[in-house]
Amino acid sequence: MLALVVIMAILLAWALVAGRLARWSITAPLTMVVAGVALTAGSNPVFRFDLETASSERVVEVVLAILLFVDATETPGGIAGREPKLTARLIGIALPLTLAAAMGVGFLLLPGAGFWLLAVLATVVVPTDLAPAAALIRDRRVPARLRELLNVESGLNDGLVAPVFLFCLAAAKAHDSRGVAAHALLEAVPAVLISIGVGASIGFVGGKLLSRSWTHHWTQPTALRLGVAALPLMTYGLALVLQGNGFVAAFVAGVVFAAASRDLPEYALYLTEDIGMLLSLVVWFIFGAVINQVVAMGVSWRVVCYAFLVVTVARIIPVTLSLLGSTISRRDALFIGWLGPRGLATIVFGLLALIDLTGTDADLVEDVMVATVVLSIVLHGLSYGPLAALYGRRQREKPVDTTD
Repeated sequence: MLALVVIMAILLAWALVAGRLARWSITAPLTMVVAGVALTAGSNPVFRFDLETASSERVVEVVLAILLFVDATETPGGIAGREPKLTARLIGIALPLTLAAAMGVGFLLLPGAGFWLLAVLATVVVPTDLAPAAALIRDRRVPARLRELLNVESGLNDGLVAPVFLFCLAAAKAHDSRGVAAHALLEAVPAVLISIGVGASIGFVGGKLLSRSWTHHWTQPTALRLGVAALPLMTYGLALVLQGNGFVAAFVAGVVFAAASRDLPEYALYLTEDIGMLLSLVVWFIFGAVINQVVAMGVSWRVVCYAFLVVTVARIIPVTLSLLGSTISRRDALFIGWLGPRGLATIVFGLLALIDLTGTDADLVEDVMVATVVLSIVLHGLSYGPLAALYGRRQREKPVDTTD
């Protein structure tokens, strides 16, 4: 209970000065990470977290379920954004190439890891998350087109990687033989199919019912927001009851809900977004504790090099190749490739793998997760300002971009 009080007190303190802190790019996730590091450090820390429990796994999955639902519903212009062809290039070409590149880097730098563990690591480190770099979405020095593409990609890639992550994790847990791994994968397929069915059903029915209720004036704004917030949690719970996967079902529900509820006002999602942000900040706090664990044990140079390469080269080259021949210039393609921050998706996938795996496999996932997110925070945090300034100078030579 003390942990809850302290975390909420930290959140309140941040809320009081959030506007001022934003001037220095001090975001809520960064605040919670620093607090997590400070309050769980030392031989007698204020808090201790036991992540290797079934209840911890459920909490992490619920957080991911809500965030995936929100990501799938809040994209401007629909699930694929206003430029679906460019989105298709980033998701259909760049994402698979990035996964393959991450595995290739793993083969070179992490020789002790097996194929399926390298696949798990790739799915953990590849999804992007703009939450740690939220100022990017609002910075008008960067063309609105590029900001929207990054936002759409960030909203989609974690939901699309989630089933792949589940397959790879199932195989990595059954690493005794190829036959056992294949059996584990076959068992994961029905769970994903159940998740898709549950998510599509609840997303469609929920969207239609809420839209009809709103247009016929049967409900009120507060009740509407509560109804929308109930959908990801209901989807998650029903998927588990039917032996499916809750967060995959929630992502599908968000996709279908967005298409079935176009008559709803924008504020219908506000409560769900706020709940998701609150829960995500708790995860960032826990991530601070995990940083202490990793630092105490030490990180090998191979893990650091792996994290650096997957954050930079393994993303920049696939994104640049995927956008060749498109209406995106080479400079803009390099900008999109560079600005792929890793954040909550990497942490949540990493925590789920850490809970399910054991021994050196779990240790490697923990080290890679921490190194990747910390390096991303440093690299993207330091480079974003100068890159935005360059775009600002270019914009002053052209008409001001107002297409937001």
